[in-house]
Amino acid sequence: MIPAFVSCIIAFFVVFVTTPPLIKFLEKRNMAVKDMNKKENIMIVRPGGPSIILGIIVSEIVLYAFLQLNEIIALIITTSAAFAIGYVDDRKVMGGWFKPVTLAIAAIPIIALGAYDTDLAFPLFGDVQIPALYLGLILLMIPITGNTINSIDVLNGVASGFMVIASFSLSICLFIVQNYEIAIVSLPLGFVSLAFYKYHKIPSRIFPGDSGALTLGAMYGTIAIIGGVEIIAAVALLPAVINSFLFLSSVKKIVEHRQIKGKPVEHTEDFKLKATDDKTAPVTLVRLLLAGGSMSEKQVGFAIFKLGIFSGILAVITAFMMGVSF
Repeated sequence: MIPAFVSCIIAFFVVFVTTPPLIKFLEKRNMAVKDMNKKENIMIVRPGGPSIILGIIVSEIVLYAFLQLNEIIALIITTSAAFAIGYVDDRKVMGGWFKPVTLAIAAIPIIALGAYDTDLAFPLFGDVQIPALYLGLILLMIPITGNTINSIDVLNGVASGFMVIASFSLSICLFIVQNYEIAIVSLPLGFVSLAFYKYHKIPSRIFPGDSGALTLGAMYGTIAIIGGVEIIAAVALLPAVINSFLFLSSVKKIVEHRQIKGKPVEHTEDFKLKATDDKTAPVTLVRLLLAGGSMSEKQVGFAIFKLGIFSGILAVITAFMMGVSF
């Protein structure tokens, strides 16, 4: 328990302490974007990825000193690569193909280091052996989880707050299925997300940017793979997965959110959020939540968090079901 405690404290405080100077650094260089959901002309700095990746790397290096696992090396390399990919996209808007392709490449260290098990575990039905197909799943999973978290980063605090819920749910599930080492390895993700949420929550002082969102998503996906809990991880991430599915099915192609002309959300006179009537706008989870009427940004965020908690509970139930078979 000592390495778990030490790594979690380090993960939290590295992000908590380094984010304020990062905010000042970005402010001096005018690296800010307009907060589109505020009536006033408020500019928020981005990206917060550097503090997030620093917290992850330092805490995982500490864990490696104790546990000496190849899985930790794979986690660090893949997550760092996702950060680099996101940072490139933060500085220059790349094509829709860029992140999926490069994130698939970022997943290769997991395969190269053998940090995976080719058995796919299902509740009730047990393990399914798919040696060749599983390699393809690895190359797909990191782009999916990375872009899924990136796509839900649309309101103050949502991406980091949602990751707090999803990652701690996944850690609990790993303990339930008795994968204790990877459960410990997964804990820093929750504490990094929690520390960043302090500055990302309403009213945001900093946005994670693509570098921050892809880092969180890629680490989550890597943990799912090295922990052998892919199905459980998908259940815990369900609201964000649904959001990505709705977006892609309505747009019908892989494209950057910033390149979409029609906006799924509009503002009322008192600047609450409401669903748009624009038929060309993509369908998203936020748009569905607003279908029943306008809400404040904070209300929408809490609605997403409630869905996250519900999905986390389902993930825990799924984890308990892993030990049950016909």
